[in-house]
Amino acid sequence: MYDYSAIYAGASLDATSKLISGMSDIAINWSGGLHHAKKFEPSGFCYVNDIVLSIINLLRVHPRVMYIDIDLHHGDGVQEAFYTTDRVMTVSFHKYNGEFFPGTGSVDEIGLGKGKNYAINVPLRDGIDDESYIRLFKSIIEPLITKFQPTCIVQQCGADSLGYDRLGCFNLNIRAHGECVKFVKSFGIPMLVLGGGGYTPRNVSRLWCYETSVLNDVTLDAKIPNYLPTYQWFGPDYSLHPQLEGRIDNKNSKKYLESITQEVLEQLRYLNHAPSVQMYEIPPDLPGAKE
Repeated sequence: MYDYSAIYAGASLDATSKLISGMSDIAINWSGGLHHAKKFEPSGFCYVNDIVLSIINLLRVHPRVMYIDIDLHHGDGVQEAFYTTDRVMTVSFHKYNGEFFPGTGSVDEIGLGKGKNYAINVPLRDGIDDESYIRLFKSIIEPLITKFQPTCIVQQCGADSLGYDRLGCFNLNIRAHGECVKFVKSFGIPMLVLGGGGYTPRNVSRLWCYETSVLNDVTLDAKIPNYLPTYQWFGPDYSLHPQLEGRIDNKNSKKYLESITQEVLEQLRYLNHAPSVQMYEIPPDLPGAKE
């Protein structure tokens, strides 16, 4: 377990080093994104919170980092770590009813002290579909980026928000999930892109393959190559884009989604300007790291 944790957390930290040094404008670690782990305890299949460690390393150089989480579950470990600072804005889209794991993520969790209004939560109900999710995501993320002006973005792309996930309850297709990644990429801000949840392996691999192509501006054939040793996993359609919607009724009414959007934008009104940072000598890099 220690070796596994060291490998995925180390990979995320290595990715931040590449961003800091300018070797990459987008760095990806699909094995990372374990957003539930806390400083003193593991939680929700997460032992080490590589996201928090990565953001701390990015803050050595970047004055403002935005964290965007599109996993089915609330990114509680990341929110908790940066709940009292204005240098990290955490934005989480997730299922919330007060009981669903981890039980946090209400829209009124907004941060404390200097961090007040820098924690953004978008609580959703079962069955949200592609059109509703994309419209909601874009209507919230664009004004947040414009107001906060992050110099780096960390996006967690948990695949359990797809339809037909074994633990999931949304209706998203792979293209819709990827559209959120494409939209964030369009701002031209350096990005660390991470994995996360996902409990139907054939759809997890489809999703992150597709999102890798989006981030690299590559167009993939919609058919799964038949020379892959895992080809049989992807039947009966053998497609990169199976139909994943329709299993659960959409309980997110237009009125409900508009009210959530309004609450978030109202919260944004309290942010007068992008936080600045007093100039300091940049703290030393991680021991043994090469930029």
